[in-house]
Amino acid sequence: MKVWFIGAGPGDPDLLTLKGAKRIAACPVCLYAGSLVPAEVVAGAPDSALVMDTAPMTLEETHAQILAARDRGEDVARVHSGDPSLYGAIAEQIRLLNRDGIDFEIIPGVPAYTAAAAALKQELTIPEIAQSIVLTRMSMQSTGMPEGENLSNFAISKTTIAIHLAIRNLREIERQLIPHYGADCPVAVIYRASWPDEIVLRGTLSDIRSKVRDAKITRTALILVGPALGNVTEFKDSALYDPAEEHILRVKKAANSQT
Repeated sequence: MKVWFIGAGPGDPDLLTLKGAKRIAACPVCLYAGSLVPAEVVAGAPDSALVMDTAPMTLEETHAQILAARDRGEDVARVHSGDPSLYGAIAEQIRLLNRDGIDFEIIPGVPAYTAAAAALKQELTIPEIAQSIVLTRMSMQSTGMPEGENLSNFAISKTTIAIHLAIRNLREIERQLIPHYGADCPVAVIYRASWPDEIVLRGTLSDIRSKVRDAKITRTALILVGPALGNVTEFKDSALYDPAEEHILRVKKAANSQT
């Protein structure tokens, strides 16, 4: 018996990986986070499968279903939104599985920030503009942030920041980021990236809060901040395809080579 943690992707059922879909189709038990994973993602489960939405369940209740599946000798598809490695709440589940000697594997999924970049139709790492992405969130009542992990510290790099679970904290985001990025720094808010009701808002640190308020967005949104999000046209081409740059798959031709 094995538990399969499966990344469902950001929302569009077509973004579920082939491996994830095959595993869902093979497991007699499917537990999925219905608050963020559409039912269409788990529609490929066997007709005889036990399919349960774990959104209203506690950790103990979910684990009880896994223990019952173990007693029956049945594999479990544990389906999470995005990629399980990022805010997937799987660490505590893995701790229980290890405690009870239950084998598991993780199948990665498409994370929300990449779906957001696709919605924006742009690259997040532009040569000499931004070559790093900070994935973070804001402190909430339920879960605080470790000491030192705050936007002010991350902002020192002035690179692209993807802020999860923070759409109601835009005022604090402005307070921490404007001193480093400036009030006119580009910002994008993507609500339910890849879902049919996806909303994309563009603005700056000085006006994005009013735009979000007007759009009545209060949850399930990703915030991207950084110079790479602007209308950047002046930047150096990547060396990847530069004919003057030699690499293992493209050896520079000698100036006087003959064919």
